Order: sequence, then C-alpha cells, then structure tokens
Amino acid sequence: MNRLLKMQNAVLPYAWGSRSAIAELLGQPVPSDHPQAELWMGAHPKAPSKVWYQGRWQGLAKLVRQDPLPLLGEAVNDRFGPRLPFLFKVLAVAQPLSIQAHPDKRMAEQGFAWENSKGIPLSAPHRNYRDDQHKPECVCALTPFWALCGFRAPGEIRALFDPLWPPEFRQEWDAVGVFLERQDIRPLFEYLMTMAPQKRQALIAHMIPAAKEMAGEKAAYNWMARLNKAYPGDVGVISPILLNLVRLEPGQALFLPSGRLHAYLSGMAIELMANSDNVLRGGLTPKHVDVEALLRVLDFQYGPLSVVEARPINVQEKLYPSEADEFELSVLDIQPNQPHDSGARTASPEILLCIDGTAAFDWPDAGKGMQLNKGGSVLVPAAVAGYTIEGPARLYKAAVNHHSRKTRQTL
Repeated sequence: MNRLLKMQNAVLPYAWGSRSAIAELLGQPVPSDHPQAELWMGAHPKAPSKVWYQGRWQGLAKLVRQDPLPLLGEAVNDRFGPRLPFLFKVLAVAQPLSIQAHPDKRMAEQGFAWENSKGIPLSAPHRNYRDDQHKPECVCALTPFWALCGFRAPGEIRALFDPLWPPEFRQEWDAVGVFLERQDIRPLFEYLMTMAPQKRQALIAHMIPAAKEMAGEKAAYNWMARLNKAYPGDVGVISPILLNLVRLEPGQALFLPSGRLHAYLSGMAIELMANSDNVLRGGLTPKHVDVEALLRVLDFQYGPLSVVEARPINVQEKLYPSEADEFELSVLDIQPNQPHDSGARTASPEILLCIDGTAAFDWPDAGKGMQLNKGGSVLVPAAVAGYTIEGPARLYKAAVNHHSRKTRQTL
C-alpha cells in the first residue's frame, strides 16, 4: 500500500448545518437539498470514509482492521491499536451547536462499558457514550468563526449576571455569589442546570429582555438574545455570560482538552480530534441532555482563552501546537513553481484536504500521480516513504502527533 489513496467522505446533515458552505467546497449545487453540517474524513464506524484502492472504492475502517500496518505503521499501531487515531472534519455552522463537553479516556471507557452492560443500543437517542475514546479537539477557522469555550473568571461572570438577575431571585443569587467570591463556579452552574423547569423559565424570561436592552454594549448580551431566538427559553441561552466568547479570524485555532465546556455558534472551520463521537450536552439542543453525566466530565477551571496560531516549520507548512497524542494539524500553502517536498516521513498516516486551488501529488513509483481539486482529500498510508505537492493550492493536513512532548514543553 505504498501509494496515496483518494478519499470519498460522508457529509452529515445535522439541522444546524449550512446549505452552501460544504456544497461550495465540494463543487456541488448551491443551495444543497438539506443542511450540510460536517464533512467526515477518517475511519470512525459512524461514518467511515472510502478510499480508491485496487480499482474500487473500499471502506477505510475495514481496510485498517484487515491490514493495519501498511496504513498505520508499526509505531502508531503499537500506541493506539489497529485504528486510525484521529478524525478530521469540516464544520459548517449556520445555527449554534449544542453546549457540550467530551469525556477523558477513563470516563469514556467506564461510561461506554456501563451503557453496554445496560443493553442500550449505540443508536439510542439517550445514549451518552458511542465509543470508549476520549475526544480532545482542535478547531481552526476557515471564515470568521464565533465560539464559546471554557468558563469565564468568577468575577467576570458575576459582573455580567448582576444587571440581568431578577429581584425575586436575589436570595439564590446571594447564595451562589458566596461561592463565586471563593472562585468556585460549580455551584452556580449546578443551580442553573438543576432548577425546576418553571422556575428556570421565569428566570430566563426576565433576563432576556434585559440582555436585549444592553445588546449593543456587550457581545455576550447580544449573543444571549440571538440564542434565545433560536432556542427560546433553553438554559443554554445563558451560556455567553458563563463561557468565554471568542471570534476566531481565518487561520486562528482553539485547542479543547477533555472536559472543556464549549459551543460553536457560527462560521466554517476545520476540526481535528481524537477518533470519537462522545458528546455530553448541556443545552441549545432538542437532543438528550444528561446533567448528571455532564457534571461528571466537566472541568471547572476558568480563565481567558488562548488562541492558537500556527508556527512555521518550513517555507510552505505551518503547524498548530497540539496537546493531544492522537493528532496534530498543519496548513500548507503551495506556491506555483515551488513544490512542497514531504521529505523522509515518520511511518504514520496523514490526511490532506485541499481547500483552495489545485494540488498535484507525486510519490515514488506513482506513474501519473494524483490531482486534488478544491474539496478533494487524500490518505497518505504509513508505507509511503515521501511525496511532493505542486500548486498553487492551500491544504490542511491531519497527522499523528509525534511532537506531543516537545509541544507541551513549549506551549
């Protein structure tokens, strides 16, 4: 398997998706017949990619199971088992996604085993754990991209809540305020998530008009009003004053470790994560919300966000620092008459996605090589010793993180 493999990828039609962004990327008619939310590139059993191999399209997950070493390499197979350790996506967010967090490895293994023991089908809407893997992730903006990520500092939360909080709830506010003064956010979050539904509706019904009046003063209040329009009365509409609100410019990224509460609000982005589909939701969704399970996985550390910028590693490639062993993301800008040479590769898999221009790939014994147009993707098996790319083109590359220890030391 010492050749590059062109990919055929699934598009997931979640209701929050765009009818234009992914269709335009793939060169399909616009608007699409239904919302297109995520383009998946990888081997997760929910929506595995296909690759062109031996004259036909074959499922990547099946190929990895049948013959892992040529695809993964010995080192990756030893570290992660016979599975592609990362999942590569394009997100097209036309409506806000749910407030959510992902479990760490231990919690994922325990939760998956427990739900299996209860006989809960993997497709059941009330199931929390679809697999036994953790899900750290990196999101990198392709367009201006709004997100909520991680808790604000307690003093900042209090300052944003104070003008909105109704007098009839003052006793409860004073009680949780004591904990905020002690820099403890969890009691406030638990209070909001476990309130009696009628009482919570009354609280939100008072706060939203006040937020609308001050929407021009604070972006958090503006987003509260916008979220309430999409999800009237949902507890998640309060999240912009609990969580850091950020607008990523194209090329900027966030790294989200396990347990980080977040939501993506609008825009188009690359997403790279450990190969998992485990999601614990906390609002802004008609789907299952398990408050008890969410509280078990949440990290209540707080503070300002660190926006991740790519660092040059050669003339054409920039790397985004990653804390995850399973993945690292880089971006390649290939100029005309300046081919990119991968050099001698670590024997491990890569996926490259062309988001602009045309990329011509060549590798030893390639014959005619391969051309990727905008929206096309290719899998580089571990057995491929090296390759070159001619442009002009811009590509994003997902790879296994062989620099994780060095990266953590320099973050």
